[in-house]
Parts: sequence; C-alpha cells; structure tokens
Amino acid sequence: MRELVLGFPQSPMVMGYDRSTAMFSPDGRLFQVEYAFEAVRRGWTAIGVRVREGVVLVAEKRKTAPLADMEQMEKIMRVDEHIGASSVGLGGDGRILIDYARLVAIRHKLLYGEKITVEYLTRQVCDVMQSYTQFGGVRPFGVAIIIGGVDDNGPALYVAEPSGQYFGYKAVALGSGSGPAYEVLEKEYREDLSLEDAILLALRALMKSTEQKPGPELIEIGVADVKTGVFRKLGREEREKLLAKV
Repeated sequence: MRELVLGFPQSPMVMGYDRSTAMFSPDGRLFQVEYAFEAVRRGWTAIGVRVREGVVLVAEKRKTAPLADMEQMEKIMRVDEHIGASSVGLGGDGRILIDYARLVAIRHKLLYGEKITVEYLTRQVCDVMQSYTQFGGVRPFGVAIIIGGVDDNGPALYVAEPSGQYFGYKAVALGSGSGPAYEVLEKEYREDLSLEDAILLALRALMKSTEQKPGPELIEIGVADVKTGVFRKLGREEREKLLAKV
C-alpha cells in the first residue's frame, strides 16, 4: 500500500480520492490527474520551437535494450502533411492519441475539402483527454503531446496536457530534462531565428538536458516549413550534419 501522494503523507481518507478520477479531494484536487502529470515529468525529453519560418520538434530516444533498433523507434510522428507531434510520458497512450489525431485530420479533409488547423486538431485531441478525467473506472492519459505545424494562420505550436487543457507556445520543453532545456530556450530564443537556427537552438537545449552522448540514432527532428507548408522528419545524414554544427 502506498504511503505517499506526490511526496505528501497519505491518510486513509485521501486514499479514497486517490483511486478515482470522478471524485475531488476536499481541497479540490484530482490525484489521478496529478499522477498523469508526474508521468509526463518522468518521460523522455521533447522540445518544440516556433519561429516565423516554421516549427521545429526535437525529441530524444533512450536505448532500452542492447539490441534495440533505435531507427525503428518513433518519438516524432507525422499527423498530417502539415502537422507533426511528439508525445511525452506513457508511449502507448501517446500512440493511441496520435492515431486518433490522424483520423480527425483525414476526416476533416474529406468533409470540408481543406487542411485542418493546428489549434482545432489540438482541441479535438484535448476533448478526448478531458473526458477521461471525469468518469469513474477510467484513468487519465499519462501523456502530454507537443503538436506543431503550419496552416493558413502561419506556424503554430501547442501542448495538449493530461487534464485536457492546451496552451500555445513560442518554445516549450517537456519530460525529465525540461528544466535545463528551458534555461537554454529562455536565454537564446528569438522569434526572428531562421529555421535552421531554431533547430540548432532545440538541439543545444536537448544536449543540456540529457546525460547520454547524443548521436543521430538517439535524436529525432521534425520540421514544418512555412514556405512549403509541409511537415517532414529529417534523415540520418541531415541529423549528423546538424549535430556536428552544435
């Protein structure tokens, strides 16, 4: 039996509120939602940067087994031709939500004949995440998702949180290394950075936040360019060249 709730002593009364998302504690807290945020804080680091020329997503991968094929492990995924996403927290939860986002995007295109906006897609994902915070017998998604892309409104970067809330960002870092990464982002971020400089900034922030030696097989980079209106993931050779510059 656990004796701590987020570092605080757990009384028998608190344990009742601890077991359900459908019950508030007397001080207005939903412990299950707070646990989901803790899963995000323990996840592998991911960073998003938005500049005038587009949006950059950078994520780290950690070798979980000696024979693991790291090139087959995806931390950044393409949602639509103009949008990408990276999940931080429980990988299975992130995969399900990103698959749902892909379904929402293709349905929108078939129904309205136009590309979905980044904000509307984020809101649809957050609607599902929020619904899992208000019913008994289910748990919140233990994942936050950085969603970035370009649409008719320009470049956009959002974070969908386990509570079902979402916020727009100029630059953001999530996961276990978010603290050191934020220090770099806050000091060096400028809106007038070029797209390549934004990638290098995100890589410097990621290197500050991780203890492992970064290599092209342990880093993923996704870029949404305003000029092309397309989100794409950089290949191994491109990642090697950028890491050499850093």
